[in-house]
Order: sequence, then structure tokens, then C-alpha cells
Amino acid sequence: MTQKSEAQKGNITPEMEFVAKEENIDVNKLVKLIDNGKVVIPKNINGNSKSCGIGEGLRTKINANIGSSSKIDDINLEIDKAKLAKEYGADAIMDLSTGSDLKLFRRKIMDAVDLCIGTVPIYEAGVVTLSKNKEIIDMDPDDIFKAIENQAREGVDFMTLHCGITRDLVDKLKNSNRMMGIVSRGGTFMASWINHNEEENPLFENYDYLLELSYEYDITLSLGDGLRPGCLADASDIPQIQELVNLGGLVKRAQESNVQVMVEGPGHMPLNQIKANMEIQKTICHNAPFYVLGPLVTDIAPGYDHITSAIGGAIAASAGANFLCYVTPAEHLSLPSLEDVKEGVIASKIAAEAADVAKGLPQAWEHERAMAHARKNFDWEAQFNLALDKSKPRKYRDKCELDDDEMCAMCGEYCAVKIAKGDF
Repeated sequence: MTQKSEAQKGNITPEMEFVAKEENIDVNKLVKLIDNGKVVIPKNINGNSKSCGIGEGLRTKINANIGSSSKIDDINLEIDKAKLAKEYGADAIMDLSTGSDLKLFRRKIMDAVDLCIGTVPIYEAGVVTLSKNKEIIDMDPDDIFKAIENQAREGVDFMTLHCGITRDLVDKLKNSNRMMGIVSRGGTFMASWINHNEEENPLFENYDYLLELSYEYDITLSLGDGLRPGCLADASDIPQIQELVNLGGLVKRAQESNVQVMVEGPGHMPLNQIKANMEIQKTICHNAPFYVLGPLVTDIAPGYDHITSAIGGAIAASAGANFLCYVTPAEHLSLPSLEDVKEGVIASKIAAEAADVAKGLPQAWEHERAMAHARKNFDWEAQFNLALDKSKPRKYRDKCELDDDEMCAMCGEYCAVKIAKGDF
């Protein structure tokens, strides 16, 4: 059983009822959207996560990436990141750990927060390969499927799987004029394996088996964009679009098998290309939910990539993207700190809210009108409570040490709202 198979039968699951209430949408309409593949509810049958709807007509959702590396392997730090991400409004967590004891890390993170949980199983397969004193290019395909099945049993809700990188596409990539090559870690693992072994991508070749596993546990497939552009110069090039075409065919097969599926999208992209890319994805991938990393709209702002991605994310989500992966100030530089996680989530929440307002979502407009009302009435507590970051604006207000509640230190007695109060 999957959420999609139940929707096809017209059955309303508890998860559908919960999402419909959260999103203020008619549950029967939601059932049809799930049946048509336009909405997914990533919810493993073995998981305990809070149900989260992603797709058409719903709030734009936010994912926060956390996880250990071989250089920084602190489980308590990653748990704190997960809790902080939830506190500031993330809807999902992806554990991208590549350090020690991956199973323990996942279990503790899943116990610490009730958010939807995602992973990239090929990372675990890569760690297993290196532990055998072998190179990534010598990875055993069975280890990839073992990682998928093990994580499914543990309750992982959605998995990034690079199924669209084919042998033919790898050959074409070698002859392309890309500046940055492949920047996806999982994409590099797979493309390098294909190139070295001169064999087809096992996830593509054995896709029917992957669908069987996904159906059994109701894993939501997040079809990875292993050839996403890693710089503006590579955006919308032939390898990126060709992989998307491959994913479109895989989306259709998943939907026909009643497996929930979404598609991952570009990382770096000029502003003027974003809208077209969103429309192309929806057309090619049968309106499956679109999950984008950013996109980052300039390459020259290291340390501020949470801002460059928020700009791109707002445009992407207003044009059809449904799920934004946060980008932190540490992107391209280091593993993010707790403060980086907070800044990344807030930046993505700003992008999501801006997009939801542009799309006319009633909940977003209700939020905006409430803030306008609070500002007009100098209701500072209401403003703080409505803010995406409830502590930072309070600190700025307290720093002014003003006796008059009907002014701020910027305008003082010349406050336009105060002068005109009651007149307009």
C-alpha cells in the first residue's frame, strides 16, 4: 500500500486527512492531486514522522540538510541542527552523513525530530565500499540496493536516487563543454562508476526492482539531478536537460506503479532562466512535485549563498517549484554550524513565503495581513510572534530602549504611521 495506491482507489488515509487540515484544502481535492502524481506525502510505513504534503496547491516546503562527514563526526551537533531546523520552520530533514556509524546517526536524528526524513543511499554504499579498501568506482551495485532496503526498513520517508544518469549520457557528458563538470556527490559516484565499469547505471537498469521496494515501504522517490549545473555558465545545458528527459520517463513508470515520486532540480541558474526551467520540468515530468536546491543566481557570493539561493528559490517556487532545499552561508566552504543552519532555514522560509504570496495562497496572505495590522497598531508582541525569526526582531527593538511604544529609533517622533494614525 502507498498513499498513491489508496488515492487511486478513492480512499482517504489518516495522512491525507492531516495534510488537508494543515493546508486548509478539501481532502477530496487532495486525494485527486495525489492520484494524479501532483502531490506526494512522504511517509514510510515504518516511520513515525509528521505527515507533510508536497506539491501543487500546497505551501512551499523547506528541507534542511544535516549530517556528519569524515572530518567532523559529532552526532550531538547534528541532532542539535535537526532540532534547530525544526524550531525555525523546516518541514523535512535530509541526513547526508558520510562519517562513522551511519545507522546510529539516522536513528538518533529520527528519534530527535518528527519531521519527514530523507537520505541519499549511495552515500552509505560509498562508505561501505571504502571500508572494504576499495575505490568508489569499484562499488558493488548490490551494496546500493542493500542500503536502500535497510534504510527503508528503518523508516526513511524519501530517498534521493540518481536513476537518470545513463551510460549514453555519461558518454555525451565527456564531450560537452561544461565548465564545472559534475558537482553532485551522488551523481559523481554514479557517473564515475559507469565510466570505469563501462556498464549501465544499476538504478536505471533495475528500476522495476527499485519500484517494488518503494511500493513495499511507501518510499517517495526523489529522482536526483546528478548532472545539475554547478555554475551559471552550465545552466540549462544539454546534459542537464537530457537527464531531465530521462527522469520524465522514470516518473511516468513510478506513477503507473503507484509509487510516489518527485524530481530534483537545478542548483545554479541565472534569474532569466528559472521560470522556463520550472515549466519544462512540469511538462517533461508529468507535473510531479519539483524539489530544487536554490537555485543560486550568482556564483560570486560565497559566505552569502543563503541569500543568492533565496532569491532564486522565490522565483522558482512562484513559477512551480514545490520544495526548496535550504542553502546555508557555509555552502561551498564548510560543514554548516548551528547558526548557519538557522540562517539557511530562515532564508528559505522567506523565499517560500514570498512565492506563496505570489501564488495567492490564502494562508500566506492571512499571515501578511496580520503583520500589517500589527504594525499599524504598534503591536510589537504580535509582530515578533508573526515573524519567521521571533528572536532577532525583538533584540533590535530592545536595543533601542525607547519609552514610547508608538515609534522606533529609525523615525522617532517623525513616524509616518504615528502622525497619520486615525486620519487615514
